[in-house]
Amino acid sequence: MSHTPGPCTRSGSFLGEVKDAVTPRATLLVLGVIALQLLFIASYVGALHHPKPTDVPFGVAAPGAAAGQTVGRLERLPGSPLDPRTVAGEAEARKQIMNREIDGALIVNPGGTQDTLLVASGGGTALATTLERLVGKAEQSENRTVRTVDVAPTSPHDFNGLSSFYLVVGWCVGGYLCASILAISTGARPSNPRRAAIRLIAMALVAIVGGLGGAVIIGPVLGALPGGVLDLWGLGALITFAVGAATLALQGVFGIVGIGLAILLVVIAGNPSAGGAFPLPLLPPFWKAIGPALPPGAGTWTARSIAYFKGNDTTASLLVLWAWAVAGSVVTMLAAVLPRRGRREAELPPTTTG
Repeated sequence: MSHTPGPCTRSGSFLGEVKDAVTPRATLLVLGVIALQLLFIASYVGALHHPKPTDVPFGVAAPGAAAGQTVGRLERLPGSPLDPRTVAGEAEARKQIMNREIDGALIVNPGGTQDTLLVASGGGTALATTLERLVGKAEQSENRTVRTVDVAPTSPHDFNGLSSFYLVVGWCVGGYLCASILAISTGARPSNPRRAAIRLIAMALVAIVGGLGGAVIIGPVLGALPGGVLDLWGLGALITFAVGAATLALQGVFGIVGIGLAILLVVIAGNPSAGGAFPLPLLPPFWKAIGPALPPGAGTWTARSIAYFKGNDTTASLLVLWAWAVAGSVVTMLAAVLPRRGRREAELPPTTTG
């Protein structure tokens, strides 16, 4: 009488079962996740664990020889925290701060022992506090005192000036998540240029809705951030589409791995270098250099300019965002066109001679 193995009977070794269950592709993806995890830790801790001011643009307004003497004294501070330069007077210092040319200024009072420090907490509370500490200590060594005037203060409902950063992070998340969902649902690489165009159009519609929603929530609903709703809406739509188009482009070129590359660029490299928790002058050189070229950094700078600096000095950051949007769209379309042409050429019958 023969015995037929039941459905629970397994043949082969445990190692064989592992090989069947864990494919090489899955192994590579898991290794990629571990790499992203470690890069996340290294990036955030490396950028934010020890903020230190370096060459902060700083103005000095003082009469005659006192201006040069004060600039020289501030230049000699240990670690070169400030990059001081003379300005014509308090009015000029305020103008340059509002134009985001300098981050603070010291107005020297020649007739007394108390000077005035101008800061702009709207550009980052941590930076304004750091300038107060540095200048206060320098003034104390000269037996002088200083009073602080905030010429671009943050909103009472914008704790530590972080609302702009969180708003931009939300728009970026919407961009790469929407693009990732399109990839997961219908394949990372669009099968033809028409599908690629449809994805970009869908991404644009999501960007418009998400941009408006973020602007309304941060402004009229929560009152966390001043600035025009229309200006923030336009910025939000551009940020969301730029990140989404870039993610679609990476998926078109690298397949599902492109989602991980988008996270690497936007989350791991972009967020800690955006100047959110600590403005750019407080970041280490590497993050300080890459921040303005990535969507979170360009977006955070622009959002703060809209909210607290009358929209000044946004051209370069907006050009960065437009570059990501246009490049992402072009690469997305090319990634759909070029492989298709390659397949067509491969399918053509060989030509004969003779």
